[in-house]
Amino acid sequence: MSCPSLKFFDKKVLVLGFSKSGISAARYLNKAGADVYITEFREEKTDDAEKLNELRNQGIKIEFGGHSDEFIKDAYIAVTSPGIPPRAEIMQKLKDARIPVISEIELAYTQTQTPFVAITGTNGKTTTTALTAHILSSEYKAEPCGNYGVPPCDLLDKDVDFMVCECSSFQLEYSNGFQPQISVFTNFTPDHIDWHQGVENYFKAKAKIFKYPQSPAFSVLNAKDEKLLEFSKECGGTVFLFDGDIGENCSYIKDEAIYFKRDGKEDKIIDLKDCPLIGNHNYQNVMCSVIVAKLEGISDEDIRKSIMSFKVPEHRLEKFAQLGKTVFYNDSKATNPEASLVAINSFNDCDVVLIAGGRDKNTDLTEFCEAIKKHIKTVILIGEAADRFDENLRKNGFENIIREATMQSAIDKSIELNPNVVLLSPACASFDMFSGYEERGRVFKEYVLSKINKT
Repeated sequence: MSCPSLKFFDKKVLVLGFSKSGISAARYLNKAGADVYITEFREEKTDDAEKLNELRNQGIKIEFGGHSDEFIKDAYIAVTSPGIPPRAEIMQKLKDARIPVISEIELAYTQTQTPFVAITGTNGKTTTTALTAHILSSEYKAEPCGNYGVPPCDLLDKDVDFMVCECSSFQLEYSNGFQPQISVFTNFTPDHIDWHQGVENYFKAKAKIFKYPQSPAFSVLNAKDEKLLEFSKECGGTVFLFDGDIGENCSYIKDEAIYFKRDGKEDKIIDLKDCPLIGNHNYQNVMCSVIVAKLEGISDEDIRKSIMSFKVPEHRLEKFAQLGKTVFYNDSKATNPEASLVAINSFNDCDVVLIAGGRDKNTDLTEFCEAIKKHIKTVILIGEAADRFDENLRKNGFENIIREATMQSAIDKSIELNPNVVLLSPACASFDMFSGYEERGRVFKEYVLSKINKT
């Protein structure tokens, strides 16, 4: 695959954001001989000191508390962290100054001949990225990167056969020349509407890597998602669909097993009972990964063995503890109702306590409430969204609701109820109570384990 290489030697490059991806980009650019400037809107924190000293000792200039004209002036290009929205003041300044902006993912792409497998979608990206990299690693040196794993720029100096990259809409918004070898679209539901200023802009950001001029060699899309099934007709490269026996190229479930078909030839890959991942949403993730692995020549037996040895990524419907008859699942990554739905729908005919709530994204809760009525016995609500969630659940006829002020008190109450399952699947962002979904999940796990250790 050809790569539109950019040269940075002796050029001023602006890095937006003192984030993990921003720091990774700055380090690479500095090694490439660029004159690197990092500009960060927030104020400096004491926790920044170690990284600041390291980077400044390398000659990298860094500012906090805003984006100065001095830093912006005469920049050759700007590399942005994913959290900065297009409407931010700094983006207008760069536009006025005619300074092009790219993502850290696109920066890495311009600097390597290593093929990318790009995995995007509203939900399921992380599990699919981790599983795909795991399967490919049975024969190749494949590394997960992007939103999961390390920033792609961290891999540029390593011997890698594939970069398996989880791509958020934030990153793809600024990736106008990024052309993966394989592009995967797991599913699509409304999310990040405020950031993108509309659901169609959100879709367009994700859709970039499937259409000319960014067409991949292969496009892999969800056959059960009506929008993606229709969109597949516009995609570049050879199109493969998963979760449906549709056409000549697809992956699907038949006779309680996952099958792969290419040019009409069918192969049985693995029985569902041998999959360590539960629920149809996870079977979709497996089917996705199977397609990518088959396209890269991995044998059926190696695919099956790799799936069976796979460990679920942390915070994604992660079964991590048991107290008596109660099994605990950490699904903190479920930051919207659609993500929680897939976890909720994974449980049938058992007593489930759901811990939900956090910072509300104001998405429609109708389907979420209906799933709770079918699968959940008790809901414990925490965080800023508790009022709206409580109101919507009661309007939909569900009244077994408990309100708690903290994660710890919610866990205490769930243990007191002695259910079969305690499921943390918040359906909300975490920023009202935690620094991110990772901290939320860790607090949940650590407190549960501390309670178990005391018994």
